[in-house]
Amino acid sequence: MAYLFVHEDREYLLDPGERFESDLGILEVPEDVEPGDVVETHLGTGFTVRRLRGPDLFTHLERTGAPMMPRDVGLVVGKTGVAAADRVLDAGTGTGILSAYMGRIGADVVTYEQDPEFAEVARQNMEIAGVADTVEVRTGDITDDLDDLSGFDVLTLDTEDAPTVVERTPTLLDRGGSLAVYSPFVENTREVVATAAEVGLDGVETLDTIQREMDFDDRGSRPSTGGVGHTGYLTFARRP
Repeated sequence: MAYLFVHEDREYLLDPGERFESDLGILEVPEDVEPGDVVETHLGTGFTVRRLRGPDLFTHLERTGAPMMPRDVGLVVGKTGVAAADRVLDAGTGTGILSAYMGRIGADVVTYEQDPEFAEVARQNMEIAGVADTVEVRTGDITDDLDDLSGFDVLTLDTEDAPTVVERTPTLLDRGGSLAVYSPFVENTREVVATAAEVGLDGVETLDTIQREMDFDDRGSRPSTGGVGHTGYLTFARRP
């Protein structure tokens, strides 16, 4: 498993045995390195070793597009109640941020990614996140396998064809299982909501995920005028 090497505002994700060069010197990572160690470059600059945590995944995993933001991941985890030993079916892997989070919680995840290159990057990211044993990245379209999939506790979707998958939710989820669908567009979200109602799901609700960071200075306190406030729409429901 890779570790973070931190010096002031610098962070590098490195493997045991790796050799890393920067303007701060050459860092030779020991094979037996452990979190809490301080490893010095040949110029004497010390880097503190830190275990990779959930929030670090968003910063350090290799990206193949816009990954799901931590605030959206938090809503998915909180609303679905995904827990250790749950079986999760996911589609639209992308970078794999959501799958990695759920795998680190202890869930067994099967996630579908249509782009072969993206899927391979996601597999490498699962290795980095330490969840390669619990997160299976499948290359392909989930809609091709719907007849063979069932018995899941949680279903998470970040795909344009989400309504097609939602239509099959009663056979994909066990009773009481939770659905979470992310979409950047209202039109797709409306179709998801309508489909969820048609197939008899309970507690259908959609949240517009908006978050404002606060700025504090000598003049006063106010919401920040920069940054991304809105990220997308999250729809949740359960199989009765």
